[in-house]
Amino acid sequence: MTTTQSPVPITTEDYTARMSRAVADATEAGLDGLLVTPGPDLVWLTGYQPTAITERLTALVLAPGRQPTLLVPTLERPDVEHAVGAPGLSIVDWADGEDPFVRASTLIPARARMGIADSAWAMHLLGLQAALPESSYRSLTQALPMLRAVKDSKELARLAAAGAAADAVYEQILGVRFAGRKETDVAADLARLLRESGHEQVDFTVVGSGPNGANPHHEAGDRTIEVGDAVVLDFGGLMYGYGSDTSRTVCVGEPSALIREVHDVVRAAQQAGVEAVRPGVACKEIDRAARKVITEAGYGERFIHRTGHGIGTTTHEPPYMIEGEEQPLVPGMCFSVEPGIYLPGEFGVRIEDIVTVTESGGRRLNRTERDLKVVG
Repeated sequence: MTTTQSPVPITTEDYTARMSRAVADATEAGLDGLLVTPGPDLVWLTGYQPTAITERLTALVLAPGRQPTLLVPTLERPDVEHAVGAPGLSIVDWADGEDPFVRASTLIPARARMGIADSAWAMHLLGLQAALPESSYRSLTQALPMLRAVKDSKELARLAAAGAAADAVYEQILGVRFAGRKETDVAADLARLLRESGHEQVDFTVVGSGPNGANPHHEAGDRTIEVGDAVVLDFGGLMYGYGSDTSRTVCVGEPSALIREVHDVVRAAQQAGVEAVRPGVACKEIDRAARKVITEAGYGERFIHRTGHGIGTTTHEPPYMIEGEEQPLVPGMCFSVEPGIYLPGEFGVRIEDIVTVTESGGRRLNRTERDLKVVG
């Protein structure tokens, strides 16, 4: 499978600008700074990801008026120095035998209110609280939920490339035999095709056949796919460090009237959700638009999850398209629109595209057909 052209590199200056923006956002949120441990936030801010995340403390400290400082184990310092964002950092290391929390306490104001990465280990947070008993911490999802939500042109290019690659995988999987094979066999095909498409990481390959499709997060299992089954395909991963995530539902052989009916409702609901996307609209309105179609068709109780989630350096992140979410849409936000109907003991249907908010509406990053495809 051919791969897309590599996008424009993210530079040291880009990472430095992200860290500066994060500090400004933290100040606006009433925080004294941010503490970022290994995970998607650290990658987004610095371009650095440890080879292995271990019990040794690694923490980026961001605070107004201070140079961004990354505290790392001494044995991992050479890796940090090769990160693209490293020239914008002050690197401080600690050796085995030292107390890393004492070292960290010199970088954090004594009575600071800090935002801390959701991925921080409990033992690290507790160690920091013991070293700085008057400090306090809020999770970044709670304090700065939109930190990574609005994508710049380089990020959008990566998301578009990942989406196009996932589309190519779907087109290829339509030619694979389904009947008589196990779900795990088709899932393995999806994983292989994602890697061949240029994905460096496969996050999930959901293959839910027949009654298994009524479980939205079904893990591909040993069930043999049968003629007449509806099969939910939901797959994605990371390409150029950014996520893909798409869902389509196919039928093995001629679909029943009920499968066609449910699929038509979900397709209409997904279209309504996408058409509701425009700047200034609250996230909840995307959920309402899709859910209204399904409810009016009589399947409201069988749509059992939110309509969408943000996507970026992870495949699930804020914002969320769910009732109660008042966050207005902003150009550059990217998220899924993925309504579904799940009939226990029978089958499920889900259709999902990644959508980015434009100045005037929304643009799909997945372009494959959303009609019900018949496979062999």
